[in-house]
Amino acid sequence: MKKVIFNKYIFVILLVVLIFSIAVKIHSSLSFPEIGNWNYDHLRMIDQSQNEFSFAVFGDNKNAAKDFDTLIDRVNQDNVSFAIADGDLVYDGDKEKYAFFIKQMNRFEKPCLTAVGNHDIKKGGRANYYDLFGPFYYSFTVGESYFIVLDDADEHNLDPFQMDWLEGELKKSRQYKYRFVIMHVPLYDPRESGEALGHAIQDPAAARELNSLFNRSQVTMIFASHIHRYMTGTWGATPFIITGGAGAELYSGDSGGECHHYIKVDVTGDGVTFEVVKLPTPGSGWLERLAHDAWLYIYSYTSTHFWAIVTVLVLAYLALFFFYARKKSRPEEELADVDQ
Repeated sequence: MKKVIFNKYIFVILLVVLIFSIAVKIHSSLSFPEIGNWNYDHLRMIDQSQNEFSFAVFGDNKNAAKDFDTLIDRVNQDNVSFAIADGDLVYDGDKEKYAFFIKQMNRFEKPCLTAVGNHDIKKGGRANYYDLFGPFYYSFTVGESYFIVLDDADEHNLDPFQMDWLEGELKKSRQYKYRFVIMHVPLYDPRESGEALGHAIQDPAAARELNSLFNRSQVTMIFASHIHRYMTGTWGATPFIITGGAGAELYSGDSGGECHHYIKVDVTGDGVTFEVVKLPTPGSGWLERLAHDAWLYIYSYTSTHFWAIVTVLVLAYLALFFFYARKKSRPEEELADVDQ
């Protein structure tokens, strides 16, 4: 049996596979998608003159493979003009994971803008995000709607420069009928009582300052994610929707919002309406959910690190091959010593 497993022909084949996998790994490390300014390019694809339109919002796919692919297919089929991915596009910000995300996004048939999330800036990801998508915060208009995309990826607050910019943008937005704010980390965690921090901005004073600013500016809706479920409510006078169900592991709760989903927003002259588009989701049983989450990360890790895994496995086999060959030759060496 050992001769079959440690066959010299298998050795040669795996050696070729090793050389190829190392070459692929080096190529993927040195190459990076040549995009440069994704959000600017996708903004140009949107008909910004339309007053009545629909768009999709979702967040927290975190390099999910199959579940996020399902979301992309569903949005492609939907009657929306564009989509907004509200942060945590990747599990962490290394180039290999961003390259995997871009490969998935190339299947999108609609313009899709992005916001930056806390996972996107890990492991040097802030620079990688900027190289791919452009500025961390920006604004745009579609008809009578004003969109403001923020960067609160540090989970603490907005820096003074961004706060000054935001105040100016909200003043401009007053000329428009609707005002939408997109931010990855929510002002507060609706699962907590009062202003308990939870999974939200970790500076309560900054959260209150932003909330007051949004109230005075009569923001139509805040879209946030970061919490992996669907939730909605009002912070002061400002409505919010949390949409963190784009593929990452789901957080349980009592409101029934633990589902993969995206939000479809319809903008008309009569107002703005919101629909939760639910996607296939693992059952509510803890064992089924645990199995799904484990498979989610195993599958995603394998997808993003396939050639690295191949390299490690082949190296392990070659090491065992040499160990077996050395062990096999020892009795012959010992016998030769006896004869002498």
